[in-house]
Formats: sequence, C-alpha cells, structure tokens
Amino acid sequence: MALRNIMNYQTDEILRKKAKAVENVKSRIQSLLADMTETMYHADGAGLAAPQVGILRRLVVIDIGAGLIKLINPVIVEADGEQQEMEGCLSIPGIYGKVKRPEKVVVKALDENGKPFDLEGTGMLARALCHEIDHLNGILFIDKVISGSLINQNHLRGAEII
Repeated sequence: MALRNIMNYQTDEILRKKAKAVENVKSRIQSLLADMTETMYHADGAGLAAPQVGILRRLVVIDIGAGLIKLINPVIVEADGEQQEMEGCLSIPGIYGKVKRPEKVVVKALDENGKPFDLEGTGMLARALCHEIDHLNGILFIDKVISGSLINQNHLRGAEII
C-alpha cells in the first residue's frame, strides 16, 4: 500500500473529467483500492474517489465509521427522500457547504473481487455515496451547494469531510 497525493480542485483539472469504467478487476485495481483506502484514512476522510488521486477510473472507497466499503463501477439505481447537510471534500480543503442529497439510495457496484452487489445507504452513507459517485462524473460538491451556505473551515466545527 502507498499514500497517494490528493488532487486539489484549484489546480487539478482531472477532477472535472468523467472517469472510465473498470473493465477487468485485476490485482492492479485491488492495489489501487488499497492505496485509496490508506490515503483516505491518513487524510481523515470518510470517502475517496479514484479521480481524487489522479486516476480516471470508476473506483470509490467509503468509511463513515461503520466499516470500509469498496466499490467498482458504482451506479445509483434508486434514490428517495431528501436531506440537506453540510459537506466538505478532501480535494477542496477548508471549504464546506450545505448540499441537497437523497435521504436513501440504492447503488449497484462490483466488489474488490469483481462480484456484483447492491448497497442501500441512508443518511450519511447515502450522502457519501452520492458525493463520491459525483466525483466519478466530474462533479464537485461546490457545484451543488445551496446558495449562501458556503463556509470557510475556520467558521465551522464538526462537519464531516467526505
């Protein structure tokens, strides 16, 4: 495993590009997922998408405190309800904003061994899934911030960094 550099929204255009699907789950993909996991934990994040470490592949790791989830080619197939909560991002350090997301989502993906699975997420997990899948499509949370809710880190305590 190795720590990867986290891309910054001000300097790294890769964050605005659409990631490509993973065709074959090989050891290289598993190694990248391990690197992403180590990088996410080292940065005290709750999620990380491959474009955030400079790789245009549809890979996501999430841990909101309930255990690590690794997703390959995740797709939201169902969304229901609404929540509006503060979000932050490892690629946008020090900036937070309130974003409207579904309260519940169902995601189809492959696990790290290439086996398909469905994942239902509510609350914080639903938010993290939407946030990270947005990264795979070149979308940043600041694109969806509710007007007037953008805050500098120095003025906020206790926001989750996704």
